[in-house]
Amino acid sequence: MRIVFFGTPKEVIPVLKNLIKHFEVVAVITAPDQKSGRKQFITPPAIKIVAQQLTIPVLQPKQLSESVKNITKLKADLFVVAAYGKIIPEAILKLPKLGAINIHPSLLPKYRGPTPIQTILLKGDQVSGVTFIQMDKQLDHGPILHQILFTLEKTDTFEWLMQSKFAQAAVILPQVIIDYASKKLKPLPQDDSQATFTKMIKKEDGYVDLDNLPDPKQLDRMIRAYYPWPTVWTKALVHNREVRIKFLPEKKLQVEGKNPVNIKNFINGYPELKSIKKNFS
Repeated sequence: MRIVFFGTPKEVIPVLKNLIKHFEVVAVITAPDQKSGRKQFITPPAIKIVAQQLTIPVLQPKQLSESVKNITKLKADLFVVAAYGKIIPEAILKLPKLGAINIHPSLLPKYRGPTPIQTILLKGDQVSGVTFIQMDKQLDHGPILHQILFTLEKTDTFEWLMQSKFAQAAVILPQVIIDYASKKLKPLPQDDSQATFTKMIKKEDGYVDLDNLPDPKQLDRMIRAYYPWPTVWTKALVHNREVRIKFLPEKKLQVEGKNPVNIKNFINGYPELKSIKKNFS
């Protein structure tokens, strides 16, 4: 079976690696290289680096609609999509004989869209999961092929859930593909009346007012949902100088340019900011 894999962040590397153990991955399609870090160096997506190490051809179209010819030449039997980060046009989804399978990190139809994991944490859900769907032209709308359920822990962060959800999905994916291709799986249409949608997260979403912090429970949810980006952050005057402060998991605080410290050491170093302790201890 000839498979084209669509994915971008490091968390989906296990998905690619397990695919190549069972099938012929003829190409990886990922996002273009982007500027990253303070020095804004051009940095390739993590999945591109791994694909090149495995000698798998990589395509990085800015617009998928302009790459129909190149993707057609791959003669794929199936597309597998995991955190690719771009909408795939219907004309491209129709190219493979078996269509496309998407791995979505929520229990669809709940939390369609770009930020399901962050939304799960912000809302304080106790149960979550991963859904394998047969893709169609609508966002996260296609029929369900298989679902994995997770019980969430009070310490779970976005970073951890991204890693653990896709790692477990990677293990199950080959069997899902085999059963899907042999028609052992019966695609189950989603109940659109139960659908909920997530929105893109901006850096500003992590900002909190130091004089009006969220209650401790909501602040904790935000910290875990927005870690490692954009983090929960604020600004404060310290020795007549404005500094940025990050609220981190494990009850740690970090002044920009300094190492993270626990709340006790933070207050010792910045006694004028002791009001933080009320909502963060």
